[in-house]
Amino acid sequence: MSELFQFDFIRNAFIAGLLVSIASGIVGTLVVVNRLSFVAGGIAHTAYGGLGLAAFLGWPPLAGTVPFTMIASVIMGYITRKKHERSDTVVGILWAMGMAAGIIFIDLKPGYYVDLMSYLFGSIMTVSNQNLFFMAGLNLTIVLIVTLLYKEITGMSYDKEFAEISGTPVTALYYIIIILITFSVIMLIQAVGLILVIALFTIPVSIAEMYTRQIKHIMVLSSVLGAVFCTGGIILSYYLDLTAGATIILLAGTGYGIGYFIKKTGMEEK
Repeated sequence: MSELFQFDFIRNAFIAGLLVSIASGIVGTLVVVNRLSFVAGGIAHTAYGGLGLAAFLGWPPLAGTVPFTMIASVIMGYITRKKHERSDTVVGILWAMGMAAGIIFIDLKPGYYVDLMSYLFGSIMTVSNQNLFFMAGLNLTIVLIVTLLYKEITGMSYDKEFAEISGTPVTALYYIIIILITFSVIMLIQAVGLILVIALFTIPVSIAEMYTRQIKHIMVLSSVLGAVFCTGGIILSYYLDLTAGATIILLAGTGYGIGYFIKKTGMEEK
């Protein structure tokens, strides 16, 4: 297996997998614990529209994706925070419209074609050094913010009502989490794809939740699991000539099944 590391693109893929795992492990924990999986999915799919807008205007991907996705995510955050009636329906509408807008923008671009499918499963095998620097910067930002606000975030995640009574700025923290989700999606979708980001937001965290309830432990364990799934998926995809992103997701899903079986078996024995 040592021959894998002779290739720059393989080394970059492994590094990207580790960086993605850290970001998605931490932010994914906030997503799952605060029951924001549907909102995270909506943000991720809306980012697809931003990518199409950037292509239509001839801009770099981030120039169109950041404002487009930020606006949509703030709307989703406001609706869900206010517990607006049928908020899940509104998020679903924005989700669908974001995807549709991305495709329409590409259709309207004369003589221009971009394979938007590449943004669904991504191409972790083609991650550039610039992408790695972006992801490293994102990880540093996420770790810093969560470390500084850990006590408040933990309190809000476990009991919002008590946190509000205690003077914790719950609304501000809620939007900070929404922004962290948004920038995680925006930065990671270009490298590993929309579907892989959502999978890593939820699957490793769900496995970790089976064995621990402390948020910091869930973050660490889910980051480790994500790294295992990414590394294993890259190795399997290389030797079996499979799509890396899809292989990682299937490996993670299998890991969830194994984790659930072990947990269930252990509980029955007791």
